[in-house]
Amino acid sequence: MRCFKTYDIRGRLGTDLDAGIMARIGRGFARVMRARRVVLGHDARASSPDLAEALAGALVAEGCEVLELGLCGTEEVYFATAHLQACGGLCVTASHNPIEDNGLKLVGRGAAPLDPEGELAAIRRLVEADAFGPGQRDGARRRVAADARAAYVERILSFVAIDELRPLRILVNAGNGAAGPTFDAIAAALAGRGAPLTFERMNHAPDPSFPNGIPNPLLEANRAPTAAATRALGADFAVAWDGDFDRCFLFDRAGCFVEGEYVVALLAEAFLARDPGATIVHDGRITWAVQDAVARHGGRAAQARTGHVYFKAALRATGAVYGGEMSAHHYFRGFACCDSGMIPWLLVAELVSRTRRPLADLVAELRAAHPSSGEINFRLPDPGAAITRVRAAHAGKALEIDESDGLGLSFEDWRFNLRSSNTEPVLRLNVETRGDPALLARQVAALRGLIGG
Repeated sequence: MRCFKTYDIRGRLGTDLDAGIMARIGRGFARVMRARRVVLGHDARASSPDLAEALAGALVAEGCEVLELGLCGTEEVYFATAHLQACGGLCVTASHNPIEDNGLKLVGRGAAPLDPEGELAAIRRLVEADAFGPGQRDGARRRVAADARAAYVERILSFVAIDELRPLRILVNAGNGAAGPTFDAIAAALAGRGAPLTFERMNHAPDPSFPNGIPNPLLEANRAPTAAATRALGADFAVAWDGDFDRCFLFDRAGCFVEGEYVVALLAEAFLARDPGATIVHDGRITWAVQDAVARHGGRAAQARTGHVYFKAALRATGAVYGGEMSAHHYFRGFACCDSGMIPWLLVAELVSRTRRPLADLVAELRAAHPSSGEINFRLPDPGAAITRVRAAHAGKALEIDESDGLGLSFEDWRFNLRSSNTEPVLRLNVETRGDPALLARQVAALRGLIGG
């Protein structure tokens, strides 16, 4: 069962995943979670409706009431699972994976993530054994899309002070994924409440052929069309989503991509303006920009391991109002501690409006104070040996060593984090300095030499 990954399910259609396997997963989920009510949705991929249909049939065979959302974003499944007090939620999606792939994101009660070594492992064992036998009893199916989306839109808008918004022109690029219809519902609700926002839509309609490529703005090669359109339209800023829109990516008015750590710092500022002293959770890859922003605005910073399971647990454990990863996953206490790709851009619009400063200016200050390398990936035959070389060269001179998530070493005016990916066979490097781009370039070059590849 190669489709079972660390946190979710993804694989090549016809090889790793098909309707039969998805049905077994549905039955395993129902039994392990002792589910009686399950929320089900799917993304815009051509195979997703059929895979969702297989899941629905399997869940009904296990006696579940299946609450169907149809085409939606993963975060809508998260929200509906908590809002409708379901036993769990399933979203058929491969997000930004290649077009030949599909997958499944799973949550339990309250939209809590499944334990990779507990519930998810137990589901995998049942699927591999494939000894389910006949269905336990008949369940039912109920379409809840309209009511669930209306409630979801209300929750999203609860995060923004609409009366503080100023006139802004915003480009939105759905990438022909699932974001378009959901965004339209949010935009209509904003207009109905007098929000002075004008939207320019790009690649808006869901299209399973993805004529403009798989939506993944984290890849630098995919950013140029959004950047060019932002400049051509004279937009104040732009938003682009991945396939299931649980991540959003921002571009300033010049079309410059806003790196993830600076978005986290800005959202920390936005929350601390309304909730002084609140806790903000960040990851350990790039830390100084966020930590300094939290300190300047009177909050408390807490670090979590990279990955949605760890971040959601950290928000619940600390009571943090918000947590953000530099990879564009943003988590909100008021959203069942789940990630959303719709809340962040609204908060940025409010911040830009309240400060009366362009996004480009806000980000320029952060970049100047804390230049960073961005994530540099290495595919190596022996990642462990590379980490050992880097540790030997630098650990003796470090002021602080953090091994909670890879190898993090801090020095007086620079730091780096080197870690193996949770989801891919790569080694990831992030480097940052205190206001010194030249030092950044030198240290990145030196670490590249040590790591090799």
